[in-house]
Amino acid sequence: MLVLSQIAPMFATNCWVIAPTPGGECIIVDPGAPDISAEVELLIQEAGLKPVAALLTHGHLDHTLSIKPLADGYQIPTYIHSEDRRFVANPAGLHGPAFAPFLEGLTLSEPADLRELRNGAVLDLLGMKITAIHAPGHTAGSMVFIVNDEILLSGDVLFAGSIGRTDLPTGSASEMSATLQKKILPLADDLRVLPGHGVETTMKFERKNNPYLKELQL
Repeated sequence: MLVLSQIAPMFATNCWVIAPTPGGECIIVDPGAPDISAEVELLIQEAGLKPVAALLTHGHLDHTLSIKPLADGYQIPTYIHSEDRRFVANPAGLHGPAFAPFLEGLTLSEPADLRELRNGAVLDLLGMKITAIHAPGHTAGSMVFIVNDEILLSGDVLFAGSIGRTDLPTGSASEMSATLQKKILPLADDLRVLPGHGVETTMKFERKNNPYLKELQL
């Protein structure tokens, strides 16, 4: 499986591009802020890929700002959990006061083909089985995606050595704890973890070394 990344400068968000084989079709995950659509398009062009869909792990602007130009430009569907959909075009309700200056004067709209997902939904894209798991805590509509039982797209739920913050609107520490306990810890050790920020890791490494996961296993 081919995995490429483009880091968006706002909070160093990872935008992932995943293809089952080099030179074929691909999916785009979490294109963030500021607008990195030109950079992602160049990455895709240089790899000889063709996007067929986009995934959003949640509705925060640093994961969604570039989705409209990319999805509409390639004329592809975008998938997001129903709880976070409304924030793609109206992000103010999902961000704290510190974001107010950035949001001031910003006008956003949904991509033309925005589709809602719920827990357990399975997408069959490019011969890849993509399972959507509702993983609230960072936001009410946060999701993680398992691709072909090989890759975990963990968004802002799980990072290398850490987890996502829970103090922004719709976040919940108790829901994050439940997500980690019931939905993340049971996952297979050999999953390759591609997080929303920071370096790639594995479930095996995080289960053994991540202090937040270790605490839940005591």
